[in-house]
Amino acid sequence: MANIEKRINSKGQVTSYRIRVYKGVEGDGRRMKPYTKTWTPEPGMSAKQIEKEINRIAVLFEEEVNAGEVVVDQSIKFKDFIPQYMEITKVRMSPLTLQFYSRIIDRLLIPYFGNKKMQDIKTTHIQGFINHLMEIDPEHGSATNDTDKLSPSTVRRYLTVLQSIFKQAAKLEIIANNPAKGEKLTIPRVVNPKIEIFTKAEATEMLKCLQEEDLPFQTFIQLAIITGARRGELAALKFSDFDFDKCQLTISRAAIKLKDQPIMVKPPKDYEIRTVTVNRHCIQLVKMLKEHNEAVKKRLGNKWQGDEWLFTQWNGEIMNPHTTTKQFRLFLKKHGLKHRKLHSLRHTSATLLLYGGVNIRQVQARLGHSEIETTQKYLHYLTDADAEAATILTNMIDEQEDHNIDISMAQ
Repeated sequence: MANIEKRINSKGQVTSYRIRVYKGVEGDGRRMKPYTKTWTPEPGMSAKQIEKEINRIAVLFEEEVNAGEVVVDQSIKFKDFIPQYMEITKVRMSPLTLQFYSRIIDRLLIPYFGNKKMQDIKTTHIQGFINHLMEIDPEHGSATNDTDKLSPSTVRRYLTVLQSIFKQAAKLEIIANNPAKGEKLTIPRVVNPKIEIFTKAEATEMLKCLQEEDLPFQTFIQLAIITGARRGELAALKFSDFDFDKCQLTISRAAIKLKDQPIMVKPPKDYEIRTVTVNRHCIQLVKMLKEHNEAVKKRLGNKWQGDEWLFTQWNGEIMNPHTTTKQFRLFLKKHGLKHRKLHSLRHTSATLLLYGGVNIRQVQARLGHSEIETTQKYLHYLTDADAEAATILTNMIDEQEDHNIDISMAQ
């Protein structure tokens, strides 16, 4: 019997219905992947009309499946293909990515492409959407002056979602050709922002000021610099992740916080579980933090709800990964230090390692980059730093020559 499932958007409204029909089992006894069909009610239909029609369509679809007559619906509308697309791709998306894709689809893509048939959408329509994005006011969703328009990098991020949808549609042979391929489109050029890092002098001053802060914050920032780990990876550390004798820690999870949802723990980005070595000072801070947490746990008694997280809320539950971002901003302001993002500590760690002669493959493994190209971006900063060093040396030599000229003239 066909299974009928309501598809509900973020506002709790029913947008469409998905029909699934199972036919047969695999050799190991598991049911084969179901045949699916999506149906969207026409505007103005009553609940009774919708119920009658979806049941009729489900019966016909099941008969087609059983008779082996199911073919790809090439007349499917964009909005009706979305549930099928999300069902296929959600298994390989992180929760953050899934939330981002869902938001862009609901807010931008369905309003623009929703009622168009997938096979009728051409490259010119995709280009029109790009041009539309370039006129959007990020705050109000309307055309405005040039200074308030979406950045080229944001336009590209939104376009990536649309390109993913059409790539999947082409795989399923719902469309003959993918109209959203990059080579067919004129896409705004993105100037890659310069990587922000703390110089050696800035890092030294920051670590000096850090000694005045509380123990959890000190430990977090020290680990961020030494390991180059991401914010979410640090927030999800447990004391059992540390080998105190070998001065090592294993990064095997990351904490994420989505809007209106509890804190979740997932594998690290790119699933790069890794073990990194830290210095004795970090190990000592972690040991002190463990004693601190145990004392708090004893004091709170049954109010303590935590596991063995390093960084916690007041009751021992895992810390919101956004918390340290706010703390770091206030810390820099408090001590009159130049503002940099918390993620700059990761950049700083990578750059200083490369500047100190560490092999780029070692840096890649330490930071958990799945692709060497991601690590290589730091080499550009080293080139800039080398050019800056040459300029400083040149100025010093010029100043010395001017000084010698002044002396000879005086004689």
